[in-house]
Amino acid sequence: MNIGELKAHLVELFPALWPLIDNAVASINLNFAMDDEVFQDGDVVGFFPPVSGGSSPLTIIAVNEEPISTDEITAKLTLGTTGAVCAFTGIVRAETETGHFSQTSWLEYEAYIPMAEAKLFQIANEMRERWPKLEGVALLQRVGRINPGTASVLVACAASHRNLGIFDAAHYGIDRIKEIVPIWKKEVSPAGQVWVEGNYHPGKGD
Repeated sequence: MNIGELKAHLVELFPALWPLIDNAVASINLNFAMDDEVFQDGDVVGFFPPVSGGSSPLTIIAVNEEPISTDEITAKLTLGTTGAVCAFTGIVRAETETGHFSQTSWLEYEAYIPMAEAKLFQIANEMRERWPKLEGVALLQRVGRINPGTASVLVACAASHRNLGIFDAAHYGIDRIKEIVPIWKKEVSPAGQVWVEGNYHPGKGD
């Protein structure tokens, strides 16, 4: 099987990948690979977005254990034409008063990272379809242990003006992350620990 055939097979298995896979860069055993290159049993094949370096549209995606810096991402999204950046940062709470009072010692996030990254790119594309004037989009999710007062997720949008949809786009982005990105969290408190379950079941096309 070659890289092009693998791409087609992956789209058959995971239709949501189709907007992303055609533009993806492929590798075989840590070397860039073209669609006609054949791989063997035991080879490590990777797909990832084009290496960042200035092409438009600007999209920043990450699912890892690195601390999230809103200032750093804002700087990366700011172009010469940028007049506004809207950033939503999700912070781990130490205390929750919704429903009943509870305390959180820390959260433990896990993710199915390859699919999570693909879904974040899908969300970025959905945001651009709805708000075509966006100059840049950043979607970052942190995994691992995260203490209270620390950022766990960031959605940021840049445009030439604040009235070009960046507030609505950021709101949409965080809602979609909660709906379709395969990320789970375990809440650890003085009372014990529990995995927090969502209630959204993705539909066809999600």
